[in-house]
Amino acid sequence: MVTVKIDGKEVQVEENTSILKAAEKAGVWIPTLCYSDLFEPYGVCRICSVEVVRGKRSRVVTSCNYPVREGLTVYTNSEKIQWIRKLILELLISRWPNVRVIKELAEQLNVKKSRFPSLEKDESENACILCGKCVNVCREVVQAEVLGFANRGIKREVVLPFDQKAESCIVCGACAHVCPTGHIKLVVEDYKGKKPEFTLGAKTPIYVPTMQAVPRVPVIDTESCIHFQTDGCQICSKVCEPQAINYKMQDEIVQFDVGQVLVTTGFDIFDAEKMAQFGYGKLDNVYSSLEFEAILNSTGPTGGKVVLKNGKEPRSVGIIHCIGSRDIEHHPYCSRVCCMYALKFAHLVHDRTQAAIYQFYIDMRAFGKGYEEFYSRLLDEGVTMIRGKAAEVVESKPQKNGDGSLIIRCEDTLIGKFREVPVDMVILCNAIEPRKDAESIRRLFSISKSPDGFFLERHPKLDPTSTMSDGIYIAGCAQGPKDIPDTVAQASSAAARILSYISKGEVEIDPVRASIEEKYCSGCRICNNLCPYSAIEFIEEKKVSKVNEVLCKGCGTCVAACPASAITGKGFSDAQIIAELEGLLAV
Repeated sequence: MVTVKIDGKEVQVEENTSILKAAEKAGVWIPTLCYSDLFEPYGVCRICSVEVVRGKRSRVVTSCNYPVREGLTVYTNSEKIQWIRKLILELLISRWPNVRVIKELAEQLNVKKSRFPSLEKDESENACILCGKCVNVCREVVQAEVLGFANRGIKREVVLPFDQKAESCIVCGACAHVCPTGHIKLVVEDYKGKKPEFTLGAKTPIYVPTMQAVPRVPVIDTESCIHFQTDGCQICSKVCEPQAINYKMQDEIVQFDVGQVLVTTGFDIFDAEKMAQFGYGKLDNVYSSLEFEAILNSTGPTGGKVVLKNGKEPRSVGIIHCIGSRDIEHHPYCSRVCCMYALKFAHLVHDRTQAAIYQFYIDMRAFGKGYEEFYSRLLDEGVTMIRGKAAEVVESKPQKNGDGSLIIRCEDTLIGKFREVPVDMVILCNAIEPRKDAESIRRLFSISKSPDGFFLERHPKLDPTSTMSDGIYIAGCAQGPKDIPDTVAQASSAAARILSYISKGEVEIDPVRASIEEKYCSGCRICNNLCPYSAIEFIEEKKVSKVNEVLCKGCGTCVAACPASAITGKGFSDAQIIAELEGLLAV
């Protein structure tokens, strides 16, 4: 540790710490333009200049890259330094008078105007001020070395190699992120970051999978992370105090021994592109329910503001129910949640905008506690309810009054007329459907499924949480469409049943089970393939099959199929059955 005096304040810091960092520790502000913690400082802007005194020698140095020494005295706001900073700022203002970061710095340092004319004056608000941050972050952090300086003096500029689009550019966005003026902008179509979430914009390579992720731990997308493309960056590991980032970590399969399983694999959202008549994926400002949910979120792409893609507030919004639900071409069942979240959308749009709101519905199914009251509240708020299934969404011709860039065509069954409603934004209420991997999960746990593809419970009324396989329970939308209250109730019931077995410590099983006589077993494995409960395993060492009595249900399939009659059902052996028959006949 060394002791330095900065503007009369003594501060102890580690040797070779820069004066800028030592000043930060002492609570002394030093202005900067080209400095960033992301890369090595190089002091090109000179605005961070300070006066250092050691012994009888005094000189001006750049604080961002000048290391402290024992006994050093630093003056950050002496008359000499004030004059130097004023001179630098006047030169900057003369060339880039409207750049926000320069104007703010000039205001902080009380520089009103410039005395110097400029031969290369750029009056744009987002002009490049040649700070070099983009060049340094590309070279030192990303290690792509795509950007560089060309020419000298007033002709100096940041360029790509030979002014051509560089193939080595991975479009990571680091240069745009560090640019203090906003001069660098990304072309979204070429962005190679994390795949867009609901087509609303790219994620960063480090993200939390979902807001409800358990454990709530970020993950790294190796396809878009700079480190995995250029072997550079590693900033996340440098700033992570617990040192929790391991770039060499690989996916692994972890095995747990458990006695019971609760299957809550959730659902998928119906792809509205399958119903091309609604323009999803083709027309601007046509959103799915999840996309609009993200828009409404305060941490979403618009900060919770309901706006169109052009940034303007919509004057009218149409919400179409049953996209993929109650449709014999797609899903004949009702998704149950659509009506209420459509009403929620309408309420939030009404609360945040002045837009006219239209609901296009087949039947309003407000079945839960307080739902009907909420529906009545929306009517009081002036939401227009149109009963009838929407036919299509099309682009409209320019309207004289400026209303609606989209047209929703529908039949209003209450008035018996065909209608065309102009709107600026369309929200589609997508159906809930089984997950794409539902079939593989079903086979893994020997769970039956209903005709619509959801997991089937043992009994819809008397046992809605368990399945035909003992120890396997289901809850939530894996069993069928349901809202949050119903999901919580079903999952709580399943968890209670699981805990009841855990508290007992042991479980009684039905005595009726299959049994294999090893001395008669030929090892043909017919029973292994036929058992519907996967209760028979083949022992390679003995070349015989063995029944897992915990999994076996005593159905008798293997007993009937065994060609060697090596399998018998406990309590139903041939000798027992014959003895029973003899007893009956003797009577």
